[in-house]
Amino acid sequence: MAERRQLPPQIRRIEIKQRGTGRLAVRYQLTVDTGYVNGKRKQLRRRYETEQEARKALAEIQGKVSSGTYVQPTTLTVEQACAEWLNSRHKIKPTSAAGYEYVLQPVRSELGDMPVQKLTRRHIDDLIVKLRQGSLERSNSRPRKPWSARSCNYMLTALRQVLDQLVKDGILIRNVAVLVDRVSGKARGAQTFTAKEVAIVLEGIANDRNRHAWHMALTGMRRGEIAGQRWQDIDLENKLIRIGRTRLDIKGKAVESDDVKSEASNRTLPIPDPLLAELRAAKARQAAEKLKLGTPYSDEGYVVCNEAGGPFHPSTLSRMWKDAIADLHVPQLRLHDARHTCATLMTLQKVPIVLVSAWLGHADVSFTLRTYVHSQPDALREAAESFGRTTSGT
Repeated sequence: MAERRQLPPQIRRIEIKQRGTGRLAVRYQLTVDTGYVNGKRKQLRRRYETEQEARKALAEIQGKVSSGTYVQPTTLTVEQACAEWLNSRHKIKPTSAAGYEYVLQPVRSELGDMPVQKLTRRHIDDLIVKLRQGSLERSNSRPRKPWSARSCNYMLTALRQVLDQLVKDGILIRNVAVLVDRVSGKARGAQTFTAKEVAIVLEGIANDRNRHAWHMALTGMRRGEIAGQRWQDIDLENKLIRIGRTRLDIKGKAVESDDVKSEASNRTLPIPDPLLAELRAAKARQAAEKLKLGTPYSDEGYVVCNEAGGPFHPSTLSRMWKDAIADLHVPQLRLHDARHTCATLMTLQKVPIVLVSAWLGHADVSFTLRTYVHSQPDALREAAESFGRTTSGT
């Protein structure tokens, strides 16, 4: 007769009554210490059908506890993990916070109820497939447009940060989002107007009431800077404009902010003569509108405003720009591409890149080169001709 092995103290043989039949069944109950959380001892208790299963589980758990790789079970969900991570981002700007909330929204709506410890690579891969196909719905039941590779990768980056924090906190053993491949796809290259196309745009907007806004854009100002610019920060006599105050789109609402993107963004620039003429004309035009409307006029001091003196929502400016160039024989570029155009044309006119960077309000010259300066056909032809001049000795 085989000698019966003595059970370790963590395993106890018990008899339980089965549901339905009422018969007694033998089970092996495991109770093992798993460490301390906030000064309190934690134990794991589970039942197994066989002694072998209980012993195997005991060895695995004790090994993990000993090596420091054991993770305490938690009911924390993906939704709660995302919400806690977003709340912990104290040092980021409102626009960045809104961006994180936007890209994590599909994760929270599709996987939010799932315990974060049960999240797998497959769950994330399936979500990306649905985002790319456009087969998901928004919270208001409207269909969600297919996401670009760039947007999916932004989502993946944010989710990796959420889960990485949980790994550091000892809630997860590993970050499964790191196992998910980034989505391959050609990034949308920034587009710019040529010098000839800029001339066409300027001629086409000559009678636009808000043409000074488009001149500001083509001078390199950001949309938020245009929307938030005040007359008090413009010195028409000395031809200077102080840029720093912004009006941003945060979750669909226009929010005023003095918290610039960087110290370099807060800058004072000389006003080019074409823009100076448009600003003077705009100031006179607004004075006439104020006189005509009278008391209802909202004199808040915005450089770009409606006929009643109220500021435009930043997204409204984008739509107005689109309408302004819709019938012109030029590429239908975004409002922000006017800023790209400014940087590129300044570079082609041999303005030193360090000055271009300062003009745009960048803290990093390499960022200016990498992001805002683009080759154009005329410039490439000039580069090709330079080889001929070199070989001919001229």
